[in-house]
Amino acid sequence: MNVHGNQKAETMDHVRWGIVGPGNIAHRFAEQLMHSKTGTLTAVASRALGRAEEFAAEFESRDATINAYGSYAELYADPAVDAVYIATVHTEHVRLAIEAVEAGKHVICEKPLAVNHAGVMSLMEAARRAGVYLAEGFMYRFHPQIDRLIQLIADGEIGDVQHIDSAFSFAADLLDDSRLKSANLAGGGILDVGGYPVSAARLVAGAATDAPFADPTSITAKGTVGPTGVDEWASASLEFASGITAHVTCGIGLAEPSSLIVYGARGRITVRSPWLPSVENPSFIDVERPGEPAQHIEFEPAYSYALQADALAEFAEAGQSPRMSWADSQGNARTLDRWRAAIGLEYPFEAATANIPTANGRPLARRDDATMPHGTIAGIDKPVSRLVLGCDNQLTLAHASAMFDDFVERGGNAFDTAYIYGGGLMERLLGQWVAQRGIRDDVVIVGKGAHTPYCDPESIVRQLEESLERLQTDHVDLYLMHRDNLDIPVGEFVDVLDEQVRAGRIRAFGGSNWSIARFDEAKAYAQANDKQGFAVLSDHFGLAHALDVPWAGCEHVTEPSDREWLERTGTPLLPWSSQARGFFARADQNDRSDAELVRCYYDDANFERLARARSLSSELGVAPTAVALAYVLAQTFPTFPLIGPRSIDETRTSMAGLDISLTEEQVRWLDLRSDRMG
Repeated sequence: MNVHGNQKAETMDHVRWGIVGPGNIAHRFAEQLMHSKTGTLTAVASRALGRAEEFAAEFESRDATINAYGSYAELYADPAVDAVYIATVHTEHVRLAIEAVEAGKHVICEKPLAVNHAGVMSLMEAARRAGVYLAEGFMYRFHPQIDRLIQLIADGEIGDVQHIDSAFSFAADLLDDSRLKSANLAGGGILDVGGYPVSAARLVAGAATDAPFADPTSITAKGTVGPTGVDEWASASLEFASGITAHVTCGIGLAEPSSLIVYGARGRITVRSPWLPSVENPSFIDVERPGEPAQHIEFEPAYSYALQADALAEFAEAGQSPRMSWADSQGNARTLDRWRAAIGLEYPFEAATANIPTANGRPLARRDDATMPHGTIAGIDKPVSRLVLGCDNQLTLAHASAMFDDFVERGGNAFDTAYIYGGGLMERLLGQWVAQRGIRDDVVIVGKGAHTPYCDPESIVRQLEESLERLQTDHVDLYLMHRDNLDIPVGEFVDVLDEQVRAGRIRAFGGSNWSIARFDEAKAYAQANDKQGFAVLSDHFGLAHALDVPWAGCEHVTEPSDREWLERTGTPLLPWSSQARGFFARADQNDRSDAELVRCYYDDANFERLARARSLSSELGVAPTAVALAYVLAQTFPTFPLIGPRSIDETRTSMAGLDISLTEEQVRWLDLRSDRMG
């Protein structure tokens, strides 16, 4: 996949390398780089100039001078450096790699690429924008023995794969203030060496099902967290959708032979030295089947770091190598996050009350290329981004911060949350992030409460007070009743919401999953009694028309009479599930595995809308989901669609709809109101 659009993938004949952080692994990289077909070492940087000078002197020759710098910024500014190898402590990887890619440098960053999946997302988005190569430094993936292992599995040499054993641990006599023992530096075995057995298990499980990799569906784990707050020994059992299982172990306090053993229905494959094969002696893979002589496959010594560097030269324009893709690194990071969570290991800087800086270390700001449009909602004294980010898919402050920062950088400022989301966790994460960034006056917080069975005036007051405490603010900009309760006269709801406006706790309010009839009744009551009325409606609306609703008590406004009312009244609509819960991304008339999708959207008319969205998306060069979002934004009444991405990739894909301007004829054609696109 070419992550840089339609750029032509070309091979670089010569790559001039810089090293950031001249430690032990940097030495290994520099030693093997001399065997690269494409790379030479040009520069090295350390925060201590003397250390950089010593490193440069060690690797200089009569034919090559290596520049030594006392700061990383100086190396990044060196026009003679094409690519950098980052070998600092884990906690510096993301910031330093972002600085490198923004300077136009290709990057290989030591594993782990980031401490958690949130950092990996942010770094990859920066590399995508910069149009440079980025890879995680799992050099073992580039050794010929790994290619042969995958081929043996694909050829069925041991039958169907059933189980994988994988381990990487060592015994180190470490002081408590060493990097590996420091919780503040993300020490411990899982992040230092656990990524190797996990990545190998995912690679093999994928190869067994003709995929580049596979992510586990379940993880159970045990581990020993030492007195300094890092894991000293840990093991995990992984299960994949295919039924394949894996057992992985790692540690920094107990030596165990490195291993990678694949068990199949007809035998096993053993990679004798999977992670650090010798550069002086041959390496071996053993294939053993019952009743047959063992097969010993020999590989000539190879320089894995050099091969990894040469892959950058080959795939620089593509942005990533198929041997260590971005999707693979993201999956590995998610798995390591789950492994740490399973043993209760959280670093101090990841806590829900921690102060998490932006990924690039700079103050949060909208990017110059941001295209987000804004609109107005009566009662709110600031512009509201036309897309509203749903705060219901973030499980940690790190994940939330990465997602929210990215949304603001893209021009978004509106965030939708609710009293019930995550049992209050989502409100706490949003509140902590807003407080840390110091941007309360710049963002629009959409809060929701009064969900069934607590849909009554008393619950509104009680829940709102608790929500404000969680959000660390004295007001929400827009408050939505999460449900309606037909047993309570509408005037009672208007009265209590008006009181909250007068008390300064909310600026504007509306109804989520309210019928148009009840909405009109509420507005009439407010006008007749000199109260503030409902400002917005938040029901399901989108290109796919709802046959049913996913949850009890939901309302949709996709009928022709609903459209007529929205156009006539000009009521701002905050539609949820505007992209129909994945209908435009993955719906297939022959696939009925998602019962909810089938129940809510599967009919001939919606599949015709899908076909038309796909046709137009092909013409415009975007995903059908982008066309579906553009349709919602192009309505003749004001819309502020809610989106619920779980990753920065999904945010970017969703927001592609902002770059599409549909004509009125195209809108009518997509919605089957016209037979011609115009």
